[in-house]
Amino acid sequence: MLLQSLQVFGNLVEAVVSLFLDHEKITKALDKSKGTIRIKTYFSQEALIVTCDPENVHYIMTSNFSRYHKGPEWRKRLDIFGDHGVFNSDFEEWKSQIKTIRDFLSHKKFHQLTEKTIPGIIKNQLVPVLEHISKQNAAVDLQDLFKRYTFDFASIISTGFNPKTLCIEFPEIPFSNAMDDACEAIFYRHIMPESWWKLQRWLGIGKERKYSNSIKTVDEFAMKQISIRRAILSKSMKIMEVEEEESFNLLNLYFSGHEISGAALTDEKIIKDNLIGFIFATEDTSRTALSWFFWLISQNPSVEMKIREELRRNLPQEEDKEGRVFWHLDELNRLVYLHAALCESLRLFPPAPFEIRTPMHEDSLPSGQNVNPNTPVIVCSYAMGRMAWIWGDDCEEFKPERWITEDGGIKHYPQHKFLAFNARPRVCLGKTVAFALMKAVAATVIHNFEVQVLKNHRMKPKLSISLGMKNGLFAKVKSRLK
Repeated sequence: MLLQSLQVFGNLVEAVVSLFLDHEKITKALDKSKGTIRIKTYFSQEALIVTCDPENVHYIMTSNFSRYHKGPEWRKRLDIFGDHGVFNSDFEEWKSQIKTIRDFLSHKKFHQLTEKTIPGIIKNQLVPVLEHISKQNAAVDLQDLFKRYTFDFASIISTGFNPKTLCIEFPEIPFSNAMDDACEAIFYRHIMPESWWKLQRWLGIGKERKYSNSIKTVDEFAMKQISIRRAILSKSMKIMEVEEEESFNLLNLYFSGHEISGAALTDEKIIKDNLIGFIFATEDTSRTALSWFFWLISQNPSVEMKIREELRRNLPQEEDKEGRVFWHLDELNRLVYLHAALCESLRLFPPAPFEIRTPMHEDSLPSGQNVNPNTPVIVCSYAMGRMAWIWGDDCEEFKPERWITEDGGIKHYPQHKFLAFNARPRVCLGKTVAFALMKAVAATVIHNFEVQVLKNHRMKPKLSISLGMKNGLFAKVKSRLK
């Protein structure tokens, strides 16, 4: 009876939080306070700072990076990513881990891998699924579809295997579903009393129950991939048994030693932490961004028409025997307007709606607030894209033109103003890959299909550390082939 009462109380608390603490309310509060607010909560000894002021962001994320770390509070709340991976590490450990990832992503073999893998998934998996949906005249959750696309890609480059979750059978994706549950629970860990979510964890109730299950699912997935890779390298498992797609992958890099990483890595915990963080970062950012992009162009048909015209004007229109058109990744770099539209979508709906940093010592922000090691500083990138004093009076509009220079190139805004890919030195290393993933899908779908989002479909961001759509993105897809 007590357990049930606690469960009901926990659900009530979460419902109240969802009602009064959403992205729009935070944005309005920051706008009224010129970009920075101090919030004192009943469950914290210290107030927390919420800011979207670019001067504060530059101060914290770039010019004084060494003073602001993720810290133990971050790792405690995001323990699904472990202690030693790029996602949760700080200082020298972070530098050591990030070097391998950076060198892996910049290697010529990685570029060859992406040039082969992305078009392959689109041609052999995504388009057949869309054509099937078109023939069935059925609605599909595009957010789920993009999750499958990016997860299959992330799996290939990190483990060498394609799980082929993007198919007409729509199989379960335990890893991605578990990460979605975990990201939602982590959000509530930041706004609820620590004693409360720890009690939920101990009792196995509420979002903490899902979170505990998520850690188990994610760890099991990672350790299975590690075991398979070790067996292949030791010749105790034939490659054909697991249908390996690529030998150049992140796990091979860790286990075999390479010109990139040097000697082989033997600590499986470090490998596991980095594998989980790498797959999550690769698949979550692009699928979230693609979902909001397609919703935005559904609300702005003139933008979709301009993208179609740019595709017709700048890219070859060679059709395959079914009448479909596909392009190489390097050809997509000619698409200035499409790139601008994706940037505009990321401005309004950044995949990571906020970042948290903790000062190591007492400090004062450019906006005047004093902080100390007990003061969490939350950088709200979602609100930043909606501040008229940063982006102009038309900041709420979806306007790709703001990203195009007078001579027709891409306008580059400073990272502390456009935080979709974080800021140096923690800038996202996979930015180029993310744009390749997004451009390839956007160009293929817009040219070959009509996407009609269902009428009266309620769009609302999920309360999570990842800005997914709470209700998905349900749409009908119709082939444009003659």
